[in-house]
Amino acid sequence: MTDSSESKAALRFSFISTAPPDPILGLTEAFLADQRSDKMNLSVGVYKDASGQTPVLECVKEAERRLLENEKTKGYLPIDGSPEYRKAVQRMVFGETVASDRISTLQSPGGTGALRVAASFLTSQMPPLKVWASNPTWANHHAVFESEGLPVESYRYLAADRTTLDFEGMIEDLTTKAQPGDAILLHACCHNPTGVDPSTDQWVSIAKVLSDRGLLPLIDFAYQGFGHGIREDARSIEAILRQNSEAIVCNSFSKNFGLYGERVGAISVVAGDAAAAGAVQSQLKRLVRSNYSNPPRHGGAIVATILGCEDLTAQWESELAAMRDRIKLLREQFVSTMKTTGNGHDFGFLLDQCGMFSFSGLNKMQVDQLKADHGIYIVGSGRINVAGMQESKMSAFCSAVAQVLEG
Repeated sequence: MTDSSESKAALRFSFISTAPPDPILGLTEAFLADQRSDKMNLSVGVYKDASGQTPVLECVKEAERRLLENEKTKGYLPIDGSPEYRKAVQRMVFGETVASDRISTLQSPGGTGALRVAASFLTSQMPPLKVWASNPTWANHHAVFESEGLPVESYRYLAADRTTLDFEGMIEDLTTKAQPGDAILLHACCHNPTGVDPSTDQWVSIAKVLSDRGLLPLIDFAYQGFGHGIREDARSIEAILRQNSEAIVCNSFSKNFGLYGERVGAISVVAGDAAAAGAVQSQLKRLVRSNYSNPPRHGGAIVATILGCEDLTAQWESELAAMRDRIKLLREQFVSTMKTTGNGHDFGFLLDQCGMFSFSGLNKMQVDQLKADHGIYIVGSGRINVAGMQESKMSAFCSAVAQVLEG
């Protein structure tokens, strides 16, 4: 290669600007670079035990042992994933709500992968539409759908007090702003980032608006079992499907099985009949083939093994309940400890929230001060990963929060 050609080649990427860091994962990079020994990372949504570690569940270890003993191949999975895994997903997510022949399910690389496949499906198979997401919503939702060219709008969700659901505003926006055919992105439970969920009766009302307006339910189900229980957390989906014959559900097993790095998820499309579900399956497989071809094997095999064995299922349900109960206790400990600091700050509203996350009410300046002065990392919106708190560090954390609240 001549000097001239080398110079031209060197210029090809010289105009590319540096992308801003991810608003959540970028915090982890800053946290890892922080040299303070008493630092805390309450930003990324992972469960941590009392020692600050993200544990491997005992049922997962046992499932892996059995898999290794009986494993005969590392061959590719089918485009839509393991049949055993897909059946397990349908049982977990839908129970007896919908006939299985109406559901098209594909194994995906995590819940994010499922959302991206859903975005591709909407773009390629539906008339032009908008996706409506709650305000606020998970930071990556907008990027995932906009990357496929789908415009994303927001409906009201959190009330002005930043602690409760603006149900009337949500219903008004879905009724008057969203147009027939639009997709409505909903969090089935443990709303991220707020921890504020509709009640069972409110889900029934939401389902009716979707049906009356001809809106497509697009459901993100990343935290099943972290709210009130495995079946209890699926009541929102059951309520929606009683009044709507079609829906898309994207679920993840990262949190409830502790399989974060294995990237285990699925997209399920509920159709009006078996013929439509078969056609949907074929189109989803076509989209996956031109993307990642087929999903990874190991994580899905763990889930299928656990949910296919009564003893492992019972063990998993027990371990999941222990994580759920501990998160609830951490909320209670945080609220009670905050009352003992300074002016007795009342965070009692957190007790009505559920799941891994809560909106603390801290503003961006206070969040920045927590990071700069105390080495405590939370998301700029004020979202706290409750599941990342530690009992041994609760007093120090609450003291730091009290200091920034008092200016």
